Amino acid sequence: MLQGKQLILATKPFAKETPWKSWYYTLTTAAILLGLYAAVALIPFLPVRILCSVLCGLVIVRMFVIYHDYQHHTILYKSKIADLLFSAFGIFILAPASIWKRSHDHHHAHNSKLFTASIGSYPIMTKQKFMESTPEERRAYLIQRHPLTILFGYISMFVMGMSLRSFLSSPVRHFDSLLALILHFTAGTLIFIYMGWLSCLLLLVLPFFLACALGAYLFYAQHNFPGVTFRDKQGWCHENAAMASSSYLLMNPFWNWVTGNIGYHHIHHLNSRIPFYRLPEAMAAIPELQQAKTTRLTPSDIIACLKLKVWNPDVNAMVGLNQL
Repeated sequence: MLQGKQLILATKPFAKETPWKSWYYTLTTAAILLGLYAAVALIPFLPVRILCSVLCGLVIVRMFVIYHDYQHHTILYKSKIADLLFSAFGIFILAPASIWKRSHDHHHAHNSKLFTASIGSYPIMTKQKFMESTPEERRAYLIQRHPLTILFGYISMFVMGMSLRSFLSSPVRHFDSLLALILHFTAGTLIFIYMGWLSCLLLLVLPFFLACALGAYLFYAQHNFPGVTFRDKQGWCHENAAMASSSYLLMNPFWNWVTGNIGYHHIHHLNSRIPFYRLPEAMAAIPELQQAKTTRLTPSDIIACLKLKVWNPDVNAMVGLNQL
């Protein structure tokens, strides 16, 4: 059984991109997204426009995962053209490079650590800390993990969290966050004025609502699922954080395409330099990776994940409020 450093080293052969594949997946995804947006804007039949608007939201998720790989320097990171493309996409999706990369790199370095894992992720309280907190502190904590906060990730995570909060915290460092907000709401206003409320809904609100809600839940379920473990700094190690604190989201081929294989999240955390299109290959080749903790995009599994609120070290598990 490969463990620790040996398991990480076993993934190294897969941490090499194939440039033409990286470009192919990037450009085809971008072309599909642009084609769907054109269909929403130009096709006169409402049912087709609604369908294309929903598909826009799903393809945005896939493009975001590719953008996420670029920010890890996993694909195309030496290309100036790719840098322009992905910088523009980060502004478009309200997750500009300056805040996304910094917060996400912190998340990877501190995943599953108690007390330091909350930057770039959902906050985690221990049972003791939760019980000792004031009612206001408990309320604020539970709001951040509330299903409605996840569902309305468009506003809570991307408009407020990624863009507005980052700019207010450091205007010079995160000027691209202000640019993202200005362009987003300017585009919405112009669409509303010149094309009407329905086009504004189908071109902007619905795709962003769906993409951000799905993205917010995926990020939640990848580290908040039955069986997840958290450690203090002394008991933390990179391999255990990947295998015990990052889920393998079992999905069918359609959802694997939409999510850019991000469901293989335990492998991504084990070695973030593996391109998204090589994650299934790595899992098939290394038996130890096939023993990951799993969850699914089924109603029962989603409910089970959303019920988890507090880390209870007494039972070494995340528990719901009714179990406190």
